[in-house]
Amino acid sequence: MTELRTAPAEPVDPEARRWHPAWGVAAVGFVALLGAAAFRSVPSVLMDPLHAEFGWSHGTIGFAVSLNLLLYGLISPFAAALMDQFGIRRVVACALVLVAAGSGLTVFMTQAWQLVATWGLLVGVGVGSMSMPFVATITGRWFVRHRGLVTGVLTAAGATGQLVFLPLVSALAHEHGWRLPALVVAGAALAVVPLVLLFIRDFPSDMGVVAYGAEPGSAVGLRTTARGGATRALTVLARIARTRGFWLLAGGFAVCGASTNGLVGTHFVSAAHDHGMPPTTAAGLLALVGVFDVAGTIASGWLTDRVDPRYLLLTYYTLRGLSLLILPSLFAPHTEPSMWVFVIFYGLDWIATVPPTVALCRELFGEDGPVAFGWVFASHQIGSAIAATGAGVIRDVQGSYDTAWYVAGALCGLAALMSIVIRRRVAA
Repeated sequence: MTELRTAPAEPVDPEARRWHPAWGVAAVGFVALLGAAAFRSVPSVLMDPLHAEFGWSHGTIGFAVSLNLLLYGLISPFAAALMDQFGIRRVVACALVLVAAGSGLTVFMTQAWQLVATWGLLVGVGVGSMSMPFVATITGRWFVRHRGLVTGVLTAAGATGQLVFLPLVSALAHEHGWRLPALVVAGAALAVVPLVLLFIRDFPSDMGVVAYGAEPGSAVGLRTTARGGATRALTVLARIARTRGFWLLAGGFAVCGASTNGLVGTHFVSAAHDHGMPPTTAAGLLALVGVFDVAGTIASGWLTDRVDPRYLLLTYYTLRGLSLLILPSLFAPHTEPSMWVFVIFYGLDWIATVPPTVALCRELFGEDGPVAFGWVFASHQIGSAIAATGAGVIRDVQGSYDTAWYVAGALCGLAALMSIVIRRRVAA
């Protein structure tokens, strides 16, 4: 009798047989980051309505936005460390409640200091706890395979949320006054809390799996002993501050923040309105920047897995600087073809800098990479805060934003140079 033999079955990758929970964590993180960025961006659209109702200057309103941006950055490294100590779910859920409180209370304000206390302080602390180090924490714990790509997707959520909701906020403010958008933000923040509590887990080992793409038995994704939140953040800062790479990354990222969130994100609508463009049209252009940012940032994440991150940063900062130098000549009452070109070009580059910066922090600082990136991101927001206030003061004094655009373009050239001279760690 002839013995029938069958070929041995091919080994099946366990990740191919079932949905890995890392994707669920990333999906909820995407929603939280999308919302956090949207919540933070609202004051940029409300600048003119607040000026019209209360008579507050652009510089005064810009100061509240600056505090928001500054706290968004300064809280970040402590939030990353607190996520190590108390868990991602607790930190993000509490942050969303703070955002809801800060946004909801603005409907009762009558004085400028109250805008600073609510949208500046409360919302700033809240969104700072869900900032880009949150991305580094999720990708560092939950992903080995496609880490750069997932970083790009989550980063796109953080940048795009800031822009894609601007037309809705602008339309609501135009039709119903600025208070309704503030209440919508409060309600949206609270709506995300149940998703975070239900679907976010702190470590893959909490669900009996390893990080996506990790080998069985790998230490990636294993629950670690909690280390002091604030103490660890300061300890990491003391260590990385002695390195040249940190200061080069931080300096470049400060320019990144100044040239995006601080300047364009805060003042583009007002600058366009100065040239006769309706605020709703200008907000729509910013939203389109956000749409193209999705493609640009995801592509940047994909490239970060394959290309030297320093070369990517050199390219991004150089192209951004050139686009900002020509922007003042593009403003007009109507959207000309040249402005469409700027929106597409600038959108692709909006925050594509994050994936290569995260990768360099992880390479240079190892397991402290997420906290280190928190401090680098703090510099991003310091730059944002300076630009948000500085551009408002330039507008009040000169009656135009032109000088602000030119300064930002020149600084982008400096950031390009700082990025390319970073020394990478040589693998043993």
